[in-house]
Amino acid sequence: MAAARSNAHGQRPDAAPPLQDAGLPCRRGGGGRGSRTTAAARQRRCADFLCRRRRDLALYRNAIGDECLYIHGGTARVETVFGDLDVWEGDYVIIPRATTHRIVPTGDAPVRIYAIEVNSHITPPKRYLSRYGQFLEHAPFCERDLRVPTDPYVVDERNVEVYIKHRGAGVNGISGTIHVQPHHPFDVVGWDGCLWPYAFNISDYEPLTGRVHQPPPTHQVFEAHNVIFCNFVPRKVDYHPLAIPVPYYHSNVDSDEVMFYAAGDYEARRGSGIAAGSISLHPMGHAHGPQPGAYERSIGMETFDETAVMVDTFAPLLLGEGAFATEDPAYMLSWNEN
Repeated sequence: MAAARSNAHGQRPDAAPPLQDAGLPCRRGGGGRGSRTTAAARQRRCADFLCRRRRDLALYRNAIGDECLYIHGGTARVETVFGDLDVWEGDYVIIPRATTHRIVPTGDAPVRIYAIEVNSHITPPKRYLSRYGQFLEHAPFCERDLRVPTDPYVVDERNVEVYIKHRGAGVNGISGTIHVQPHHPFDVVGWDGCLWPYAFNISDYEPLTGRVHQPPPTHQVFEAHNVIFCNFVPRKVDYHPLAIPVPYYHSNVDSDEVMFYAAGDYEARRGSGIAAGSISLHPMGHAHGPQPGAYERSIGMETFDETAVMVDTFAPLLLGEGAFATEDPAYMLSWNEN
């Protein structure tokens, strides 16, 4: 078992900021007496700065699989060949395979992203959909909760580099190519079909609760090949008179479990060192559950104030150098009785 720790955390704005209010170094309000600075001039300077900022950000295309980007903090504009998406804390951003895009920060706070890559498409769970593809009434979110891109727009640039990740002869069969396009890839007439990026905010997920503890698939939000995505949001907990609200001890027989702790209080993990921004990994077959004392403390609780994103993979995960660099070696000892 392993865990990585982080303490930084952003705040969710009420709405995505407009372009001229995107934290760029513009002068606010009118100038003093005799000032010749106009609002139009200030906006042009902001737009010029943003253009320079965009040119410093490479365009990227993942040709292997879809990506799910969870925005943990900050605000950004996801520019794609389909149009733009303004995103903020709590947003899931689904980027389909081979979508040319880049992420442009639009505020003063750093943009923190929990990125999940798969080797297939990412879709809502099949049990939430009718055979025609519409969300069913029992689904915890629906079409009205999804935000789609703006209309495409003209970008007049030449010899634009696009960084492409694809299959090849590299490490683990993954390679990369820099493709130089004579015209900007966003300079398109329009788009058609049923494939496009979209955003969905975790606060719009309506949790399903019950008299006794609900298993993790109850909290599922997306699925992919050999991967399921679940989220745990503030909710009413088990209300049977004899219920113990925190989860029971369990072993994931068929999957590795990765938990990203986004916000809130984690009553079941008190004493483990887990905080907002932490990531834990419990490999398949390893028993785990609440820390000592959590069962007793949870009796009588009516709600949990926690936000977390869980990914279960049905193939074993390997740790990369980033995980080793941030590992908390004391985590696996946190179940010891004091």
